[in-house]
Amino acid sequence: MGRIVLSVFTTLDGVIENPHEWAFGFVGEDSMQAGLDQIRAARALLLGRVTYEGFAASWPSMTDEVGYADAMNNLPKYVVSTTLTEATWNNSTIIGADAAARIEALKKEVDGDILVFGSAALVRWLLRENLLDEMRLAVYPVLAGRGARLFDDDSADPAALRLSGTQAFSSGVVLLTYEPTGEGLADPAAARRAAEANAGG
Repeated sequence: MGRIVLSVFTTLDGVIENPHEWAFGFVGEDSMQAGLDQIRAARALLLGRVTYEGFAASWPSMTDEVGYADAMNNLPKYVVSTTLTEATWNNSTIIGADAAARIEALKKEVDGDILVFGSAALVRWLLRENLLDEMRLAVYPVLAGRGARLFDDDSADPAALRLSGTQAFSSGVVLLTYEPTGEGLADPAAARRAAEANAGG
């Protein structure tokens, strides 16, 4: 059974846009190894159209000694879009109509992690559809001040997450791993009343 796993770089103030402008000053051997382990464990990529097109324009020409580029280029890729008509990057498939059903089927077909990079709109949709299994947030010690965020003010319903892992890197970057619980946030007043009732009982 496959798991859909978000992997994203974010600043302390929640910006995910243009990580090349703020992330690469915090690269270390330990974080590079974590990234390599992650891509080696993946069995497919799931991307939104904008992220897919950006990757498709750059990754095919990339090479490296450790095999990260080879993994990116050779993995099966699924791009969720109702507007994209052609996907030319190696091993690419467009998921258009009936996306939720097709992704459910994909999770049953794939044995391992299906990685989502960036793709903020796709991530918000996956959460609403209860299709996202894990969120890996690499938090950089940077305040970007401006730029697109994974969640804007009105982009998602209140939801609870469970912290399932933490890893601090030598550069100061912290990897936080969360699992959606499928539950909304508890009503504070109701929680307080329940606590008071339990204390009195």
